Amino acid sequence: MMNLLTVIGVGFLLGIRHATDPDHVIAVTTIVSRQRSIRHAGLIGILWGVGHTITILLVGAAIILFNLAIPPRIGLAMELAVGLMLILLGVLNLTGVTRWITHRFTPSQHPEGIIHSHVHIHADGGEAHAHIHGHNPEVHVHLDQEPEGALQKALARVGLYQLLRPLAIGIVHGLAGSAAVALLVLTTVRDPRWAIVYLLVFGVGTIAGMMLITMMIGVPFAYTGRRFERFNRGLRIASGLISVAFGLFVTFQIGFVDGLFTANPHWTPH
Repeated sequence: MMNLLTVIGVGFLLGIRHATDPDHVIAVTTIVSRQRSIRHAGLIGILWGVGHTITILLVGAAIILFNLAIPPRIGLAMELAVGLMLILLGVLNLTGVTRWITHRFTPSQHPEGIIHSHVHIHADGGEAHAHIHGHNPEVHVHLDQEPEGALQKALARVGLYQLLRPLAIGIVHGLAGSAAVALLVLTTVRDPRWAIVYLLVFGVGTIAGMMLITMMIGVPFAYTGRRFERFNRGLRIASGLISVAFGLFVTFQIGFVDGLFTANPHWTPH
């Protein structure tokens, strides 16, 4: 039992360390760069970790339970998706498309402050109640009550797009790393059931690690966003350029050095 607890503890710590991989940090930085709240930055990290854990658990469990062998070309293609995603994230950040999409699908973040709530009583009497609405013709919102619950409040404040994006990015990263994690587990834990538990604990560690990382990354962006707009813009541009550059490097490494675009691909899960 002590050995098993040790393995699980190591899995949690390795999950935290896994969150610090350069491609992971660069990807979430491009998202967090537009956040003005450290709490929202932490939420982005949690969602990235959840998406990552979903694919690690599903793909890893399939490899463990059914002894699946991933062909080199497919394995390289999954890792190539990470490089292409980093390029896309960087380009969206640099061109301002990210900001447009955020404002388009997050009405509460429109600069005019067009979404607000007020309390009133109808002429025929009755209890006072709140309405959330907007006066801009493009906004068609009229709710009988404000959002209730943590999830609804997050959707209202952060926006559906901002919540789904880190989840999708985490899923892509999980595809790229699931084979390596599963193979590592197989060399350590022989029982398939405990191996899957290890994957789950590894995922929890990744979620915790990425939450801490995004909150730390969010501090300079949140601080400069409120006080030094020009410097904050420079940080956002730098994060976009780094994302594009690293994505190009990953794409070249996988496509030509590892041979995905050649006749003889060679792939070692890592």
